[in-house]
Amino acid sequence: MNILVINCGSSSLKFQLIDAESEQVIAKGLCERIGIEGSRMVYQKAGGGKQTTEAVMDDHKAAIRMVLGALTAAGSGVVGDLSEIDAVGHRIVHGGERFASSVLIDDAVLAAIEACSELAPLHNPANLTGIRACRDLMPQTPMAAVFDTAFHQTMPEEAYLYGIPYEYYEKYKVRRYGFHGTSHSYVSKRAAQILGKEPGALKLIVCHLGNGASVSAVKYGKSVDTSMGLTPLEGLIMGTRSGDLDPAVIEFLAHREGKTLEEVMRILNQKSGVLGLSGGFSSDFRDLEDAYEKNTPEGTRAMKAFAYRVAKYIGAYTAAMNGVDGICFTAGLGENSPLIRDMVCEYLGWLGVKLDQEQNGKRGEDLIVSTPDSGTQILVIPTNEELAIARETRALL
Repeated sequence: MNILVINCGSSSLKFQLIDAESEQVIAKGLCERIGIEGSRMVYQKAGGGKQTTEAVMDDHKAAIRMVLGALTAAGSGVVGDLSEIDAVGHRIVHGGERFASSVLIDDAVLAAIEACSELAPLHNPANLTGIRACRDLMPQTPMAAVFDTAFHQTMPEEAYLYGIPYEYYEKYKVRRYGFHGTSHSYVSKRAAQILGKEPGALKLIVCHLGNGASVSAVKYGKSVDTSMGLTPLEGLIMGTRSGDLDPAVIEFLAHREGKTLEEVMRILNQKSGVLGLSGGFSSDFRDLEDAYEKNTPEGTRAMKAFAYRVAKYIGAYTAAMNGVDGICFTAGLGENSPLIRDMVCEYLGWLGVKLDQEQNGKRGEDLIVSTPDSGTQILVIPTNEELAIARETRALL
């Protein structure tokens, strides 16, 4: 069974064609700058080099048409025609309370996803565009929606409710939902395999660290808390997002700076995080690591604040689960930054954490980077959201 995994952003589209039986990637790629001048597609089939095609992509439908053309092209393609693609799995950011698991897509599901768009205005509309484009071009192919929020629907009420009048939850479902669920689910299950235990026997903390970042508490295979909230703005300091802050800051800045609510929210989403803390120097952690190593105030301030917040959430979630068996680092920063792992783990002596510095210097593979006598296991696990989406899609079919 060949499953095409589609992940649409506001101006990008990532894709992988996966053999669901062997779980091997047949082809993958990325469409960039959709609807913007200079759009291009990068395509790579298994065992081959990357091919870059610059072409006008006015919308996601045009991008998906290019993707399907590349997959079926003579010579560079990997399938004879579209009938060899058995299903499409779509990443959907926000499913609200309606979706606690993945579902096959029909018109009712589309309408429900659209109803959640106000909770994820930067993501759900793009996700919907991708679904509709695929349905137009592949009308007979079954399609699945795999939700970032679904894994966190097992959180107990005390974890997901906010301290505001309960009527706002009843009327508008204002609560913590959490995101990166596909990644947290995949990594927690993979960690159990690496540790030789069943997921139901472990208390794990998963740190999904990248430009967008979140931490989750996974107790006996189920998410019981996570750092992101109603939207992806809550929680850790991120690339450009503020993370946790006193809500009164919004009113204060609006009055002092003469800005509208929308303008302040744009600052919190697009100009804050490590970008803001570094004085506008960079939101790219690679730049910040270089600056930190050179002991510049911009890099030091941002990196220390980020690592501190991660460690603080680890401490909170250890308490929430009354213990922890393993702490997992994943995503672009978590997988590839020995420095960040080291900085975070410096706070975890109370858990008996001891890093093996040689192991911690490696990247790009599943690793246990703690020493054999460490009180808590520290793991590095490259996330694979595309494979997780393919597995969910196959299970539905």
